[in-house]
Amino acid sequence: MSLSTWLAFFAASWAISFSPGPGAISAMASGLKYGFRRGYWTTVGLILGILIQFIVVAVGLGALLAASEVAFAVVKWLGVAYLIYLGYKQFRTDAAPVAVESSQATRSTIRELILRGLLINITNPKGSVFLLAVVPQFLDLSQPLAIQYVVIAATLCFTDLVAMGCYTTLASRILRLLRSPRHIRWVNRTFGALFILAGTVLASFSHHK
Repeated sequence: MSLSTWLAFFAASWAISFSPGPGAISAMASGLKYGFRRGYWTTVGLILGILIQFIVVAVGLGALLAASEVAFAVVKWLGVAYLIYLGYKQFRTDAAPVAVESSQATRSTIRELILRGLLINITNPKGSVFLLAVVPQFLDLSQPLAIQYVVIAATLCFTDLVAMGCYTTLASRILRLLRSPRHIRWVNRTFGALFILAGTVLASFSHHK
C-alpha cells in the first residue's frame, strides 16, 4: 500500500468513524451514565467488535453475509433485537446522577460495557458488508496482503478510538449540566429512543443496498 493510498484511507476512516450509528449512540449513552473514565470502556468493546468484523471480512466470511439472505437476516435481526433491548433498558435507567460504586461493582460494569460494545458491532452485518465493499478498494494486490490488512485495521481502530472518545466526552460533559431527575429521565429516554431508532434503521437494511 502506497503512502498516498493510505492517506486516502486515513481520510475516509475519519468519516466512517464519526458517522452517526449504534456505536456512537452507545458511546454517548455510556458517557452520560458513567462519565468518561468508565464510559470509555464501551469503546474498547466497539473496537474489539470492529476487529472481529475485520477478521471476518479478511478471511472471506464477509462474502457469505453479502451473498446469503439467511445468514444476513439471522445476524441482522439479532442486532435489531439487541439495539431495541438496549433502548428499553435505557428508558428504564434510574433518573439519578452517577454514583461512586465499589471496586467489585466497577469491575462488573467494565466487563458489561466491553461486552455491550462488542455485541453492538458484531451483530451489525451492515458493518461487515461495508468493510467488504470498502477495504478492497485500498488494497494493492501485487503486494503482501497481511501487512496491508494490519495497517487498515490499525487505522480504523485509531480513528474509531478518537471518534468514540469524542462522543463519550461530549455526553459526559452533559452530566455536569443535569440537576433534576426530570432532566436526567428526559435524556435517558432520548437515548433509549435513539437505540430503538437505530434498531429500526438496521431492520430496514438489505444486503442488496
